[in-house]
Amino acid sequence: MNRLLRFPLALLAAAVLAPAIHAQSTPTKKRPPAKAAPAPGPLYATRPEVLRAADDIAARHDLDREWVRQAIGQARLLPQVQRLMTPAPSGTPKNWRVYRSRFVEPIRIRAGLRFWQEHRAALERAEREYGVPAEIIVGIVGVESIYGQQMGGFNVIDAVTTLAFDFPKAHPRAAERSAFFLGELEQLLSLSQRSNVDPHAWRGSYAGAMGMPQFMPSSWVRYAVDFDGDGRVDLFNSVDDVIGSVANYFKAFGWKTGMPATYPVGFTAQPDMDALLAPDILPSFSVESFTAKGALLQSEALAHTGPLALVELQNGAEAPQYVAGTENFYVITRYNWSSYYAMAVLELGQAVREALDR
Repeated sequence: MNRLLRFPLALLAAAVLAPAIHAQSTPTKKRPPAKAAPAPGPLYATRPEVLRAADDIAARHDLDREWVRQAIGQARLLPQVQRLMTPAPSGTPKNWRVYRSRFVEPIRIRAGLRFWQEHRAALERAEREYGVPAEIIVGIVGVESIYGQQMGGFNVIDAVTTLAFDFPKAHPRAAERSAFFLGELEQLLSLSQRSNVDPHAWRGSYAGAMGMPQFMPSSWVRYAVDFDGDGRVDLFNSVDDVIGSVANYFKAFGWKTGMPATYPVGFTAQPDMDALLAPDILPSFSVESFTAKGALLQSEALAHTGPLALVELQNGAEAPQYVAGTENFYVITRYNWSSYYAMAVLELGQAVREALDR
């Protein structure tokens, strides 16, 4: 029933100066040699319609026309990015246990413990100032980049230009996604110009997400903060900026201090599952309407005053698992539109906290 896209959508924050760009760190585990990436395609300078779009971007954002043409024109189509964005075949089963095992595992937990111990002061300050628990921030940074170990090695302008102008047509929302990435390309250029950074210097994921928290260019512009007070925003190298920016992101999307993200849930003998799952993960039910449809809550969940959603986590051929999601659970999915992602963030953060408390 989870119909939301698994797509990293950390949006952006008011950047002052951009970071030094670092390549991806050495992975913590040995892996078999990767297959050679497909050769990049031609320069976008050969596409008249792309150059017309560059002129439009320059005019709308008050950027130098030739600078924008040069930046976009020197980008190359990346077939590997197109392949990675192509949706899985329809009917591919979701499996929460398999998904969870990728993120809530010893390497990330140990790295998260070091991260928390070394940056406890910044995490506590972010919790005081933004109301976002340290374990949520720790969970996000761990899931996104293993605390800076894997920030991505794609040329971001190549990736977002590819997805703006050559998004895979097999995707059911190709036109919408192309428009989204055109907006990210515009934000990347604006950020580069204000920060005096070469637009081709940024490195990140195949979708254009950057730094330890994997913020998209628009999220960097809107939500990143100078939390270490050095006069610039650096999401690659300043852990304080990363911590403050993630907390600011959640606060901007409506995080409610002190509210749990989920509650355990059970069911009566004949629950109305169709009705309970119809809103997907959007919190839509009062406690009274939730329980009237056959959901069973206990203890503090029965006193919850906000709306709830029934979150289904499929397990392939085995029975799915369920939790009751609150508005804070929904806020986590604004970072990545997936209930599986949100649960991985919550459970990784909790696992690291338990390791810290031992």
